[in-house]
Amino acid sequence: MPQTSLPDLLLDHDQIRRRSMQSLFESLDNLCEGTVVVDRDARIVWINARYAQRLGAISAVDAIGRAIEEVIPNSLMREVVTSGQPLLLDLLETPDATFVVTRIPLKDEHGNVIGAAGFALFDQVQSLKPLFAKLGGMQRELATAQKRLAEERRPKYTFSNYIGSSPVCMEVKRQARRAAQLDATVLLLGETGTGKELLAHAIHAASTRADKAFVGVNVAAIPDNLLETEFFGVAPGAYTGADRRGREGKFLLADGGTLFLDEIGEMPLQLQSKLLRVLQEQEFEAVGSNRVVRINVRIIAATSVDLQQRVDAGSFRADLFYRLNVLSIRLPPLRERSADLEALCEHILEQIEQRTGLAHRELTSEAIARLRQCAWRGNVRELRNVLEKATMLSDKTRLDAADLEGIVPASSQRAAGAGFSPSDNICPYADAFEEFERQLLTNALSAAHGRVEQAAKMLGLARATLYRKVRTLGIASRA
Repeated sequence: MPQTSLPDLLLDHDQIRRRSMQSLFESLDNLCEGTVVVDRDARIVWINARYAQRLGAISAVDAIGRAIEEVIPNSLMREVVTSGQPLLLDLLETPDATFVVTRIPLKDEHGNVIGAAGFALFDQVQSLKPLFAKLGGMQRELATAQKRLAEERRPKYTFSNYIGSSPVCMEVKRQARRAAQLDATVLLLGETGTGKELLAHAIHAASTRADKAFVGVNVAAIPDNLLETEFFGVAPGAYTGADRRGREGKFLLADGGTLFLDEIGEMPLQLQSKLLRVLQEQEFEAVGSNRVVRINVRIIAATSVDLQQRVDAGSFRADLFYRLNVLSIRLPPLRERSADLEALCEHILEQIEQRTGLAHRELTSEAIARLRQCAWRGNVRELRNVLEKATMLSDKTRLDAADLEGIVPASSQRAAGAGFSPSDNICPYADAFEEFERQLLTNALSAAHGRVEQAAKMLGLARATLYRKVRTLGIASRA
C-alpha cells in the first residue's frame, strides 16, 4: 500500500473537516424548522423558505440583504455577531409561534467574526414540556429550601422564653434588652446550661437586625482545622477536593444580621487574630481567595470559661478579649435563682407534654423542695434532663419526691439543711469546677467503657466537644 505523505494527509483532513461542516449545516437545515445566516452587519445573507413562510413576513429571496430585525423583530443575532459568543438555547417569541433557537457565530481562519447562523429547533414548545415541568419542579424545591433555610436563620426565642421573675433574672433581661438596642458586640458569660444561646436569640429578635439572619456557630464542636473555612468560606477550587462553586462561610451568611459564637473560649490562637481583624475592619478573605469581602455583622459571643484566666494563661488574646467584652452579661446559675425553679419546672413539663404527647405532669411541693436541694452543676439543661427522666419512668400525673430518687445525681445533691456549711474547705471556683468536670467526664467514659461517642451521648455533648475537653483536662481515654 502506498504511503500517504504528510501534505496529502493534511489536505485530506482539511477536506474532511470542510465536508463535515457542510454536512452538519445541511443536516441542521433539514432537521430544523428554520435556518438563517447573517453577515457581520447582521444583514440576512440566507434564510430557508420554510422559515420565511412560518415567520409570515416576506419571501426568502426578498429577505436577502435586509437587517435581521426587519424580518425577525425579536432576533438576537446582532448580539451574537457583536459579542462573538453563542446563544445555545433560547426562546424566540413571534406573534404566531414560539421557537426554541440556537445561535452561533461564524468566524474566518483568523478567528474574526464574519457573521452568525441561527437554527429554529422547534416550532412549538410542546416537545419541551417534560423539561419545563422538571425545571419548574426544581425551582419550586429550591424556593421551598430557601424558605426553610431562612426560617431556620430566624431567631427561635424571645425574652419571654427566658423563664423567671427573680431579681437576678429580671436584671439579666434588663441588660439584654438594653444590649439589643445598642447594636454593639455582646459577651454572654455563664456556666453551661444557663441559657446563653436562648438569650442570644432573644437579643437578636429585639434588635434592629431582627429581619435578617441569625447564624450560630459552636466553636467547640468544630475541629480546629475546619474552623477557618466554617467562618470565612472557601473560594472555588481553592484546594484539591474543594467544591468548584466554592462555599460561603458563616460570616457571609450572617451579613446584615447576627453571628452567635458559642464557646468562644475554645477558639484556637491562630484563628483569634483573624477574628479580631474581622471585628475591627468588618471584612475578610475566603480561604484560597485574595478578594476582600465587606460585611456588616453584629457579634454575640458566649463562653462558660473564665476568659480573663485564659488571657493570663496565654491561651486567649487580650486584644480579642477586650474587643469582645464591650457589653458583658453574666447569666446566673440555677442555684443562684432558686426562686425561679418552680416556674422553670412548669415550663419544661409543658414542653415535654407538647413534644411527647404524654399527659401533663405536675410536681408536688415535696418534689420542688427536693429539687431545691440540688446544686445543679448542669443548670437548666440538667433540670430538663431530670424532669424528662422522671416523666418517662412514672405514669403518675403528680410527681413527688420519691419519683425523683435515683434520678437526681448524687454528686449534685446538697448536704442536708440549707446549703453548704461555711466550714467546708474552700478553693477557687475555677479549680473546683475543673475538678468536678474532670470527675464527671471520667465517670461517663468509665460507664461507656471508654467509648467517647457513647459517653458524649450520655452527657448530652457533641463528640468533638468531649474530645476537646478530654484533651484539655488530660483525661486518658480510648476512642
